[in-house]
Amino acid sequence: MSKSKGTALITGASSGIGAIYADRLAHRGYDLILVARNRVRLDDLARRLADETGRAIEVVAADLGNRDDVRRVEKILESDASITMLVNNAGVGATAPLLASDVDKMDEMITLNVSALTRLTYAVAPGFAARSTGTIINIASIVGVAPEVLNGVYGGTKAFVLAFTLSLQKELAEKNIRIQAVLPGATATDFWGIAGTPIEHVPSEIVMRAEDMVDAALAGLDEGEVITIPALPDAADWAAYEAARQKLMPNLSRKTPAARYRIGS
Repeated sequence: MSKSKGTALITGASSGIGAIYADRLAHRGYDLILVARNRVRLDDLARRLADETGRAIEVVAADLGNRDDVRRVEKILESDASITMLVNNAGVGATAPLLASDVDKMDEMITLNVSALTRLTYAVAPGFAARSTGTIINIASIVGVAPEVLNGVYGGTKAFVLAFTLSLQKELAEKNIRIQAVLPGATATDFWGIAGTPIEHVPSEIVMRAEDMVDAALAGLDEGEVITIPALPDAADWAAYEAARQKLMPNLSRKTPAARYRIGS
């Protein structure tokens, strides 16, 4: 058993991307706190990884769509100084257009994808800052920059995650806190069935294996990327996108309207 790299708390850890993060991080030397609704799956995963790696693994059965359960996880993040990484993976998606969507389900999506992620980040960040160490990984989506692709509310929640991550990077980088947003494209998990479109209906040429997605994301973390898009062939394309965004900055707020609007004083 190698020396621990600290404890990684992973949400949505019982299956899919979260379970793969658990596997990879345990093998990298992290102890784990696994958070999800399904206690049986969590226990099975914890036993397997403990047997394989010898790491200390705790499970927390919690529904992050429930405020009381979110608060329980917040308390762990606030009080456990062994935690050195937070993986905000828990989330839900939708594929139906606006007029075919249930607004209550959309509200539940916002609660999980935005509110819970925000609260857990706020819970862990002060301790990381005080200890001058820590890593926050937010699982976003390519729909954060391409909201036209799927349900607009889903795209909006992931655009929030992207914007929130960029702000965290600006505020926390000097405190030696690593920040990363991962923007997967279509990934082979049960996301699709739950969201309303079976994975069999998605063109296979755009669907990445979940294991490959997580391995690419962790490689991006190792390389110091703030934004990791596992499917993007040329990192220069994102650099150009970001440079164009930065070029807008000086002119986004000015005293007078742009001349093209022909509004005289």
